[in-house]
Amino acid sequence: MALKNKPVPREPLPDADVHSEGFRQTREARRSALVEDYVELIADLIEDGNEARQVDIAARLGVAQPTVAKMLTRLCADGLVSRKPYRGVFLTEAGRKVAEESRIRHHTVEAFLRSLGVSAETARIDAEGIEHHVSAETLEAFRKAMTVR
Repeated sequence: MALKNKPVPREPLPDADVHSEGFRQTREARRSALVEDYVELIADLIEDGNEARQVDIAARLGVAQPTVAKMLTRLCADGLVSRKPYRGVFLTEAGRKVAEESRIRHHTVEAFLRSLGVSAETARIDAEGIEHHVSAETLEAFRKAMTVR
């Protein structure tokens, strides 16, 4: 089944404008992925315990608290979260919308991977990366493919 020694045929390069669009979309997805991860996690923490604290965000993302503090400052400036002294982090309406959109993409990708026979744990981990790079067209194709099965 493996194609170890067979070279993969190379397609001709697309027009430069078309080619650069793919790279532009990838760069944009990378920029937004971190924001989406934070906002989605904050939403999950709020739903799970009514409060998202900096220490909990750091523990769940596996990063230092100063890293979280820096990102929370950015998210506040972007209008996605609000913070109150001696309290947790709260999502604004815009933040809730980003979190919900991210959650829907994640769920769709994870469900699609599971429908292909990928284990639950691997599908969850892989979906965490794929969800930020998948287009609306591809998500819709995933949904259609799952309804056909």
